[in-house]
Amino acid sequence: MTSQTTVEKAPQGQGSVREPAPIPTKGLRGHPWLTLFAVAVGVMMVALDGTIVAIANPAIQADLGATLGQLQWITNGYLLALAVALITAGKLGDRFGHRQTFLIGIAGFAAASGAIGLSDSIGAVITFRVLQGVFGALLMPAALGLLRATFPAEKLNMAIGIWGMVIGASTAGGPILGGFLVEHVSWQSVFFINVPVGVIALVLGLVILTDHRAENAPRSFDIVGILLLSGAMGSLIWGIIQAGADWGWGDIKTWGCLIGALLLFLVFAFWETRVKEPLVPLGMFRSVPLSAGVVLMVLMAFAFMGGLFFVTFYLQGVKGLGPIDAGLRLLPLTAMMIVSSPLAGALITKFGPRVPLVGGMVCTAVAMFGMITLSAGTGTLVMSLWFALLGLGLAPVMVGATEVIVGNAPLELSGVAGGLQQAAMQVGGALGTAVLGAVMSSKVAGSFADNWKEAGIPAPVNPQLEEAAEFGMAPPELAKAPGMTPDLFDKISGVIHDTFLDGMGLAFTVAGGVAVVAALVATLTKRGANAEAGGMGGHI
Repeated sequence: MTSQTTVEKAPQGQGSVREPAPIPTKGLRGHPWLTLFAVAVGVMMVALDGTIVAIANPAIQADLGATLGQLQWITNGYLLALAVALITAGKLGDRFGHRQTFLIGIAGFAAASGAIGLSDSIGAVITFRVLQGVFGALLMPAALGLLRATFPAEKLNMAIGIWGMVIGASTAGGPILGGFLVEHVSWQSVFFINVPVGVIALVLGLVILTDHRAENAPRSFDIVGILLLSGAMGSLIWGIIQAGADWGWGDIKTWGCLIGALLLFLVFAFWETRVKEPLVPLGMFRSVPLSAGVVLMVLMAFAFMGGLFFVTFYLQGVKGLGPIDAGLRLLPLTAMMIVSSPLAGALITKFGPRVPLVGGMVCTAVAMFGMITLSAGTGTLVMSLWFALLGLGLAPVMVGATEVIVGNAPLELSGVAGGLQQAAMQVGGALGTAVLGAVMSSKVAGSFADNWKEAGIPAPVNPQLEEAAEFGMAPPELAKAPGMTPDLFDKISGVIHDTFLDGMGLAFTVAGGVAVVAALVATLTKRGANAEAGGMGGHI
């Protein structure tokens, strides 16, 4: 069993805080490295589901007759629920214990996954995907809270490094596993696989995890704050998703959602200064490193998730690879994140987060600018170089920004800090996909007609083919169209590929610019004073 002592800390801007200081344990329960293993198995499910489902979308569409908009909501419903619930879920962990919250999240996520596999309508799939997001939100901040409470400061960065490695490898490996399951089993197996994994994670959690609660953990709930923050996050993510999918950025509905979100955030901030036990104590953001860490997570996810979105279309559309082969081409990215995440944790422990974070975002920016050069004729070696460099850059940011956010918060707010970290990733990912998608669409609309003319195609421009250029692939039925010859089909395919590459190049230029800004933000980060002193984390 884990035994604990309490040590007195005096966070900046607050009174003294008594936090449990972990000491060496005997046996399974509460062992730090076994705790890491237990939470990593659970976190792997959530990270995988962020990318594995995209490969299954064509099979789901064929089986259930889903529209494009419905397919988008299989992913968007999950991301929306995850983003809206994360901070509230972190607060639940702080209040009732991270072990209990984690176990409920595991059980619910696995059950929702099984329900999706048994669904026979697209409406049921979307509904259970939303439930997956809610239970995933319970799980993720609780995992960070358990690590924060279990590991001493000198080993916390290494633990978060391995935790980040699991998330990065699962995210990047999703398309590979998804492609294999869809091609050789069924689309339902993409969801059924979470059931045995969830059972294993639940058993490990029951046997290994022990509960940690700070002495001054919150005892009441800020219901008004929960409603205001959920409304603000929901309006923000809904507006971003719909702007990229249906409405467009100039639509009044898009701006209505974004302005509504801003107003709700302002009202939420005002309310939090008046309530006795706020959902998110705004004093947390007096810490410049913590605030910089949150912004950094948004910018990193913007560049990474937005860029990865186009890479999958490039591999399957322009390069003509199947789902499994496309996933395998991303192995350098996955492998580099696996190798460099623990290394990044060790470097951050020794030298602090600033230099690794700046260096990581510089590598990410170079990779983004390098991927502008990708073309239909780019060889595997060159692609692998840019993908590996991207993985090398992302690993220290995933680890370091997480440590900066969670490590600079007191133990009794570690769940909220974990929720902030994950919410920042979801907002950044949604922004990246939507904004870079809009950049892509704008460039495609501007260059398709010119590329069509330069190819010398006598037929008038087909708007449906312009839409196909946004995905980089000529519709298969086009080859069988009346009057279509192999030479004409090759010319049209070339126009679609060239136009897609024009749009992707501009999108990567924007993503690279965002990565440069993130490198500048990273200069504001530093290790918390309490972590440097050998305590359990940082300060506010």
